[in-house]
Amino acid sequence: MARILSIDFGKKRTGVAVTDPLQIVPGGLGTVATHELFDFLRDYVSREEVELIVVGESRQANGEPSENMGRVRQFVARWRKAMPGIPVVYYDERFTSVLAHRAMIDGGLGKMARRNKELVDEISATIILRDYLNSRHR
Repeated sequence: MARILSIDFGKKRTGVAVTDPLQIVPGGLGTVATHELFDFLRDYVSREEVELIVVGESRQANGEPSENMGRVRQFVARWRKAMPGIPVVYYDERFTSVLAHRAMIDGGLGKMARRNKELVDEISATIILRDYLNSRHR
């Protein structure tokens, strides 16, 4: 089986997570400067078999698209044109940052560690991927 990769797309930074080859366990892959994301992903998929990319669909609490969604759609359109063999799906990412902070607190991380926005983005991408995997099994 191939991996599933997820993205928590941000204006400056993007969190990335990936499953194991059996698509059972999601884990953080890191945080990438958004302007380097396309090249990072292209390099990653040249080394690892990726079946699907799940992109966090950024929406406001009322369900309306967030200001960031325009940038997300531009990136996805570019990816689909360049790499049509790897499909992309959107998955609701509302409240993942809140859940990431909660996970950091529950995991015992100190206040200074919880201020690490890169770690928050990576955990958010992992939460998106975990939730997507769970939704497939329902």
